[in-house]
Parts: sequence; structure tokens; C-alpha cells
Amino acid sequence: MGKAIARSADMAADAQRLADAAMARGDRGEALQLLIALADGHEVGPDVWIKLAALYRADGNLAAALSAIEAALALAPLDPTALLVRATLLDGLGRINEAGEAYDFALAQRQGDEIAAGPMAAALDRARLVRDNYRRGLEATMAGAVATSEANLVEAERRRLDRFISNTTRRTRAYPQVPTHFNYPGLPVDEFHDPALFPWLAEVEAATDSIAAELQVLLAGADLFEPYVDYAEGRPLAQWVDLHRSRRWSAIHLFKAGRATEAAASCPRTMALLATLPQPVLLDRSPAAMFSALAPHTRIPPHTGVGNVRLVCHLPLIVPPGCVFRVGDERREWVRGKAWVFDDTIEHEAWNDSDDDRIILIFDVWHPALSAAERSAIATVFGALDASYGDTGL
Repeated sequence: MGKAIARSADMAADAQRLADAAMARGDRGEALQLLIALADGHEVGPDVWIKLAALYRADGNLAAALSAIEAALALAPLDPTALLVRATLLDGLGRINEAGEAYDFALAQRQGDEIAAGPMAAALDRARLVRDNYRRGLEATMAGAVATSEANLVEAERRRLDRFISNTTRRTRAYPQVPTHFNYPGLPVDEFHDPALFPWLAEVEAATDSIAAELQVLLAGADLFEPYVDYAEGRPLAQWVDLHRSRRWSAIHLFKAGRATEAAASCPRTMALLATLPQPVLLDRSPAAMFSALAPHTRIPPHTGVGNVRLVCHLPLIVPPGCVFRVGDERREWVRGKAWVFDDTIEHEAWNDSDDDRIILIFDVWHPALSAAERSAIATVFGALDASYGDTGL
């Protein structure tokens, strides 16, 4: 029995070698017949079915090629080559919606093929084009289906529905909270939170000119900017190597480690406004507020914040064109005087592609879902942590 199996395997290997030789000399007909006979009489691997699909396709028999590639996928469901070939065959057969879905799945398995050359580059370009058109068509279909009911939604609900649709088509995806240290369970997760949750936001925006005027006073005096990224010696730098102790991302702190700074004295209106906001008061930790400057042609790498009990507010003050902020899968450009509140425990990054500095006011606030009792209890927890363990870096 064992010898018979070995002979069968040897015959199969010989048939493959003969078929490969026939293909090499351009005799597709002989190669096709050899592989058909091999597939009919033996259990073959996905490579044989992929070769058969290529030969059928070269002869213009796309239906047979599709059957062969599906036989390959039955043996190796995530084979990236077979998945891409299946999508191109559906594309060639005019089954465009199926092709779009197949390209979508095939591209998800080819994470390392962003850079390719020759026929592979052309195939991937076509895959992305059909995939993107397929996603847009799906989104248009779903948006049309909910057009009537969408009229009954408020702005925040409409935004969530739109994101639900784009997540469904995989044009966007859900990003989780990934706080580096402190994760309070059960809090609502959103990249940019609904402005309606922060009734004080309009007052912050209305103060843009007065806050900007106080910033100008600071800019006209002694240089108070300091690098935003400044690790203690021996701490790991990870993605911060390029910005560690660099002036390309710098700040004038108004509150630092919970204490007002020298610069705060020059900003009485800004400090008075901050005093009215629900900022966390945690000994040696917060409030936190600063004027944050991002130098021309500088990028802040993707990162997440330390804890989800607070959110972060940006008020843009000096914003040249080309300054963009991404939180999760949502990108926004800063606009002077237009504030937003975001969750910095969701992966985010920023870049300034202009030739001028970008400067914004940044401060933190309690997560609005936390009750007054919870806020007090959280402050107590941090106090106990610091009293027991001192400066742990957390």
C-alpha cells in the first residue's frame, strides 16, 4: 500500500514537471491536458489548480478558470494569489459586484503588497479601483435606503449612522480605546465627541480672539516654548525618537502637573475661562492646558493617551493651510476658532504640511459620562496611588 502511494506521488510529480516544461516552451495545450489528467486521477494541491486556472484563462475559458481557482481556494481559503485571481476572473466575466467584494477580501490578505511592480502593480491598481467603486456603490445604496428616516435624526445621530455605513463597507473601521495606563470601563467611545455634550464649547469658541491676543503677548516676550516630548533619562522613546526634546513640537504650558505656570500670569482671560470648565483636578497631575506649537513640515506619529477618564479639547488659534488631525479613521483640518473634543486614548496623529507654525490651545476635561461621585472617587484613587508609590511615571 505504501509503495503504491509513493508511486502515485512520483507519477503526480512527473506529470507536474512535464506540464511545467510544456508551459515553458509555450505548449499550453499539452500542459493543460497533463494537468487535467493529473487533477482527475490524483488528490492535488492548490498549486495545480492555480496553474490550471492560468491555462484556462490564457485560452479565454474564464468560466473553467473560475472553477479551477475555486477548487484551489477550497484547499487554501486564504491563499492571496488565488483570491486575487478569483477576483480578476469575476471582473473579466462582468460580475462586477461579486468582483468588488472579492477584490476587497483579496486586498485584505495582501498587506505587504502596497509597493509592487509590473503586472502585479497593474493588478493591484485594478483591484483597488474596483474595490473602491464597489464600496461607494454599497454606501450609496444604503444611504438611499435610509434617506427618509435619516431626516428624523439629529446631527450626532446622522454622523453615527454615516460611520456605521462606512464601517459596514469597510471603507472605515472601528478604533478601540487603548489608554497606555488607565482604563475606566463602560465609558462611551467616540473619536470626536458630539459638541452638544459640552455646552461650554460655544463660550470657548467665542473667546478665540481674546485667547489669541494673550498668546501674542507671550510670543512677543521671552521664549517660553519647551519640547512637548521630554522623557526622563532611561525611559523608552519608542516612536518619539525624532521628537524627543525637539522644538518641532513644543508647548507653552499654562497648567503643568496641575499647577499654574509663569506664563499663566500673562493670560488672565484664558485662565479665567479655564476655571469655569470641568477640568479634572488631580494633585500633581491636572488640570492641564497649553499653547501647542507644531513646526512646519512636522508630523506627530500615531499614539494614544494615558487614560480615558478625561477628553481633550483643541481650540485652533494660528492655523495655516495643510494642518490635519486624525483620530481613529476620521480626519479633520483645524479651522481657527472651531473647537472640538476628542478621545486621545484612540489612536491619533497630526501633521503640519505648511511653511508656518500651527498653534492651538489644548486642555483636558472630565469625560461627560462620569458622574460627580465617580469623578471624586477617581481623584481619590489617583491620590492613593501617588501617596503610596510616588512618581512611578504613571
